[in-house]
Amino acid sequence: MYEKCRDILLREFELIQNAVNIQEKTRLAVTEKEWTAFEENISAMNGIEIKLNDLENEREKLFEVAKTLIHQKNFSNTLDAKGSFHTLVSFLPEDQKEELTSIYRSLKMEAFKLRIANESLAVYINGVKNTLREFIDIACVDRGGKMYTKNGKPFSHNVSSFVLNQSF
Repeated sequence: MYEKCRDILLREFELIQNAVNIQEKTRLAVTEKEWTAFEENISAMNGIEIKLNDLENEREKLFEVAKTLIHQKNFSNTLDAKGSFHTLVSFLPEDQKEELTSIYRSLKMEAFKLRIANESLAVYINGVKNTLREFIDIACVDRGGKMYTKNGKPFSHNVSSFVLNQSF
């Protein structure tokens, strides 16, 4: 169980590190308006997401097997329904427990970095989008106020055919 869990955690850690690197490339592609690179990075992130989901499922199955073994050997009747990582590694020898806990902690920290990077990129993109929307609302007074769909939801103007004279 130890080797399998270690292998899964290390593969997850490697994938998350790759995702953090791709996220940084994505951020640079957006700020430098390199849309081809942006699309490539999004495709790479989708591939990583699929691999992470597969590893996550594999890890959950491993935890279920470990939980069953622990119950069968009457080590504990206090395992939670999901068989959490920390509960399961608590039955391992000290050196194995420390190694798995260290890998798991590193994995969580990398995942946290990735989440922060995603959130900051989303804030940046929303800020640019709002700025452009406000500019278009001011520059195109003839488009009037807000428009609404027949369901009463705000409808933004289609700017796909919008032409801007660059010599104001």
